[in-house]
Amino acid sequence: MKKIICFLSLVLFLPQLFFAQTKTETQNIFAKSYDYVNDFEHILTPKQVKDLNDFLKASEAKTKSKILIVSAASVSPYSDLNEYSRHLDNYLFSKLKIDTAVLIVISKQLRQIQFQGVAKIGAKITDPELKEIISTYVIPELKKGDYFKGLQAGTLQLVKKIE
Repeated sequence: MKKIICFLSLVLFLPQLFFAQTKTETQNIFAKSYDYVNDFEHILTPKQVKDLNDFLKASEAKTKSKILIVSAASVSPYSDLNEYSRHLDNYLFSKLKIDTAVLIVISKQLRQIQFQGVAKIGAKITDPELKEIISTYVIPELKKGDYFKGLQAGTLQLVKKIE
């Protein structure tokens, strides 16, 4: 009897080990909808999120360029923030039909920030100008722990360059 039970359990459960899915689908990793500011890591207050959201929405009306901010505590299953932000930018465009001019992905926990999709506005801002904005306006405030002020100053400078 024990041999029959052992045999049945092997027959029933062994195929699942060989045919189990190992790749995680992107729709399970990323949110189903995104606003201008998506604070998944909770580094901003609700008022700060609203203020940044209102500013970015008004800026899009002026510049015709959409800027999105996403904070993420974890980038799992991706290896780093760069890979995560590339896949997120692709997901936003292909699945949600959101065409961002600039996607800013920030992680307080990882102590990193990534600007994605800037090539779409390359005629209005160069890589050295973008690096200057990040190093002059964003990074100093992030080092002080003021994420709102860093994101606000950085997006304000981006909008000025895009206009």
